[in-house]
Amino acid sequence: MAKLLYITANPKGPEKSKGLKIGEAFLESFLEERPETIVRRIDLFDFDMAWMDAELVSARGKLAGYGYTMEQLEEGERAKIKKMHSLTDEFIQYDYYVFVTPLWNLSSPAVLKNFLDNLFVSGKTFVYTPNGPKGLLNGKTAIHIQTRGGIYSGTPMEELETGDRYLRIALRFLGIHLEDSVIIEGFDVFPKKWPEMIADGQSRARSAAKKMAASTIEV
Repeated sequence: MAKLLYITANPKGPEKSKGLKIGEAFLESFLEERPETIVRRIDLFDFDMAWMDAELVSARGKLAGYGYTMEQLEEGERAKIKKMHSLTDEFIQYDYYVFVTPLWNLSSPAVLKNFLDNLFVSGKTFVYTPNGPKGLLNGKTAIHIQTRGGIYSGTPMEELETGDRYLRIALRFLGIHLEDSVIIEGFDVFPKKWPEMIADGQSRARSAAKKMAASTIEV
């Protein structure tokens, strides 16, 4: 039975967030195609996870580069690295990943970056090889649904957008197959067209959901 992790990073909630309205359309359409799918929702603004502070950075370094065992870590370090590993262990149990985020100040909300930081665990999601790092999450598929206030595509601003670009780089590094992102932009440029833009985004999201649901995965 397939499992889907639906990850959102918007504090407004589905009633006020344009992106979350579009994300819900994606999820609804996906479940119409794959009704047996187990879905887990994560709101990153209401999600308990480890943060990359001094203790966690120290714990990672000791385990990865200095030959420490888990038992040799300080109590605070051990608690935080275990929390990180717990998140990673859950993440790798899923087959599909849906990320729904806004573009804030050229990138994604900081909670998404921190969530991704928790996934970079050597031996679990990637390994080092003589030819460089290799992702271990093969056979899994992800998609990003992103809303933007400005217009970036095909403009000089395009190269400054780092939200969608970084997410795709990070997931590709881990070995995850990426579907084309669903990008809806210009909400601040055309405020009177929000209803039409949301409807268009929902239509595109539903099409993307049907495509992803039809993809073959190893369960």
